[in-house]
Amino acid sequence: MLFATYRLALRNLLLHKLRSVLTLLGTILGVASVIAMLSIGEGSKKEALEQIRKLGSANVIVRSVKPQTNEIPSSTTSTNVLAYGLSFADLRALESLRLDQSTVVPAVFHKKNLQHAKRNVKGARIVATTERLPDVKELPLRGRFFNADEVARSANVIVIGQSIATDLFGFDDPLGQSLLVGDDAYRVVGVVSYGDSGTARTISKEASDQNRDLFIPITSAQNRMGVVQRLVETGSRQYVRVELSEITIELPDQNQVRPVASVVRSVLAKNHGGKGDYEVQVPLELLQQAEREKRLWNLVLGSIAGISLLVGGIGIMNIMLATVTERTREIGIRRAIGAKKRHIILQFLMETTVLSTSGGILGVVVGVLIPIVVSWVVGIQTSTSLLSIVVAFGISVGIGIVFGVYPAYKAASMSPIEALRHQ
Repeated sequence: MLFATYRLALRNLLLHKLRSVLTLLGTILGVASVIAMLSIGEGSKKEALEQIRKLGSANVIVRSVKPQTNEIPSSTTSTNVLAYGLSFADLRALESLRLDQSTVVPAVFHKKNLQHAKRNVKGARIVATTERLPDVKELPLRGRFFNADEVARSANVIVIGQSIATDLFGFDDPLGQSLLVGDDAYRVVGVVSYGDSGTARTISKEASDQNRDLFIPITSAQNRMGVVQRLVETGSRQYVRVELSEITIELPDQNQVRPVASVVRSVLAKNHGGKGDYEVQVPLELLQQAEREKRLWNLVLGSIAGISLLVGGIGIMNIMLATVTERTREIGIRRAIGAKKRHIILQFLMETTVLSTSGGILGVVVGVLIPIVVSWVVGIQTSTSLLSIVVAFGISVGIGIVFGVYPAYKAASMSPIEALRHQ
């Protein structure tokens, strides 16, 4: 009987093809918008969360920040050398905290030109650090990182990013070869590769390609590059003195992150006398905040897209009410020859179920294809989850059935005599 009811429902819908297709569009667009919006939102938030996780949920990161103009001492501006940020005294103060099983890694950033044979790279970012950087930062490394002995000897060894390796060495293996960093020659001991795209957006919103970073011992940078760097801007030239660009503290337990961050802020506030030339960043706090924002964002996107499903359900109710009015005489005849109320209700509910199910299936197909097209055209990351597909399809079918109950009940409640007299 159910199969016969289904065939009858399908035949009745096909009698008005255009009307049925227009009704389907509401459900298709509703389901597709739910899946597509959640996929795009999930992809962008997933990428942001991944970047924060790479910083280390058990890390405390301190960065030098260029102070505002009104915070620069007059003696500094008169010599045209701007001194700010973290110092080796700050590093010693943080190391003196003697946190159990913690790792403290300093880093200094420089900009230098590179050369190998006839190939050049302008303004590459040099990260001068210690041998313990791989302990606090994930480095997909081929070859090796420099060791403690090379740091102690200020050895001319370097680890380069994959993009730099391609620019300078082409298809040759860079391991064991030399390149010029400024005027000094360095031997390549390792290559860092973050895959097809190493582009990351840091917490400070500065976009950087991690595959273009180079790593050298911090002692080599001190001996050969100094701490004063020249910044050339349009129409001006300025020198800055930054001893340390960044200090990363890795802790053995996430529960220690917030207390240690509070202690670090107190120590640095005392050393810097209230100057705003540094910032303390706690990836764990940022990660938790980003996850809360992600949940809220998904709720907002889902609610907006759910309105489309609601509109589709209203469309189904509207078309079924019109169908009931058109088929009043048919309903009277069926009741007169013995059909009961439940048969009439089942007939019209079957029609709404066919509409909502068909629209849901087509909407799922469209909703899955949209994020793929967006990723291909725009180049942003999307992530389609099975849960979003199941929820969107289930809601579409549920809304279709719920909004079909009233028209079906109205049809079944007609008096057979009045229905037969209907013109």
